[in-house]
Amino acid sequence: MRIILSDFMSLDGVVQAPGGKEEDADDAFQHGGWSAPFFDPDSMGTAIGEVMGRTEALLFGRRTWDGMAAAWPGRAGDPYADQMNAIPKYVVSRTLSAEEASSRWNNTTLLGGDDDAIEAVRSLRTSGGDGGLQVWGSASLARQLVENDLVDEYQLMIEPILLGGGKTIFPPDRRARQLELVSVTQAKTGVLVCAYRPAPEAVA
Repeated sequence: MRIILSDFMSLDGVVQAPGGKEEDADDAFQHGGWSAPFFDPDSMGTAIGEVMGRTEALLFGRRTWDGMAAAWPGRAGDPYADQMNAIPKYVVSRTLSAEEASSRWNNTTLLGGDDDAIEAVRSLRTSGGDGGLQVWGSASLARQLVENDLVDEYQLMIEPILLGGGKTIFPPDRRARQLELVSVTQAKTGVLVCAYRPAPEAVA
């Protein structure tokens, strides 16, 4: 499967708490919900739907999965919610049990536990076909995937705001990683919906 990172991102690279004030206040982050004013359903909604259309499974870190697992099961009956609930899901966690993961949100499989989570993701990536394994949010996990060269595609909604600091998906390892721009669409709110892939010469 192809790992796709999907993120709402500020112009200075912050992905923390785009959806709400209570989403993630780590390190006294005070701008939760910053992304909402920029959402354009025509261009951004279409892009999200396109990526979901080629996604075979979703991959989450524990914190993002907790929020999703609390929200989506109760929305059954809506077509998009039904898709979210039906699609296979994987959560990386050392504190969640496999039974809790599967019981709280159907079709969820635990990765990690006492094993190496990144190796478990690497194995998952090499299994199956060419469909997408999409990562939503999950900044810590996403950063580790970038660091270990496991990302096949970046779907970034770059928004016209500077947040002055916060969580990012980019590892601070001083290593250059060349990307290739696949597509870009400008939303009427000023957001740039960008798709990138690792440049061919950068792929091992």
